[in-house]
Amino acid sequence: MILSGQEIAARLGGDVKIEPYNPAALNPNSYNLTLHDELMVYEEVILDMAKANRVRRVQIPPEGLVLSPNQLYLGRTVERTETHNLVPQIEGRSSIGRLGLFVHVTAGFGDVGFCGYWTLEMFAVQPIRIYPGVPICQIFYHQITGAYAEYASKYQHNHDIQPSMLFQEFASKNGADPQLPLNFDAELIL
Repeated sequence: MILSGQEIAARLGGDVKIEPYNPAALNPNSYNLTLHDELMVYEEVILDMAKANRVRRVQIPPEGLVLSPNQLYLGRTVERTETHNLVPQIEGRSSIGRLGLFVHVTAGFGDVGFCGYWTLEMFAVQPIRIYPGVPICQIFYHQITGAYAEYASKYQHNHDIQPSMLFQEFASKNGADPQLPLNFDAELIL
C-alpha cells in the first residue's frame, strides 16, 4: 500500500521526516522534492566500477543551466528525508519527464530507515535548461510487512551529492579476491 498525502502529513515528525517541509508541495499520494543548486559530473571518459572516479562540481545559476544529452549529471534534493517503518521511493514528476529529463537512472527505490539527501542521476534526452529549486521529483511511501533491519550502508546520513561508491564492494576486508578459485585439477600450465 502507498500512503496518501494526508497520511504522509499525519506521520511527519514520526515515521516520516522531510526538512525543510512545505505544505504546498504535498500531493494526493506523494510530496514534491526540489533540486539543489549544484551538480556533479564524472571527469573520467571510461567509468570504472572498481575504483573511485573523479568528479567535478557544477553550479546551477539562478538563470538556469543547460544539460547536454549523453552526459550523466548527479544532483541532489534540497530536502533531507528520514523514513522509518516505511519504504521510500522517488519518481520524476510527469512534467519533468515530458521534457525528456530522466531524474533517476535506476535508483529511485529507497530502503526502510534511509536518512539523508536523495542523489539524482539525471540524464537528458535533448538539451534542457534546469533551474535550482525546481520541484524535480516526488517521494512516496510504501508500507512494509514482515521483519526487517533498517538501512545502514554506505549512503546513509549523507550530506552531499553521492557519486557511486560501488568500488567499496570490490575491496574485501583483508584484500583477498572474493572470487574463489575452482580446483579442477586440469589447469594448463605453460
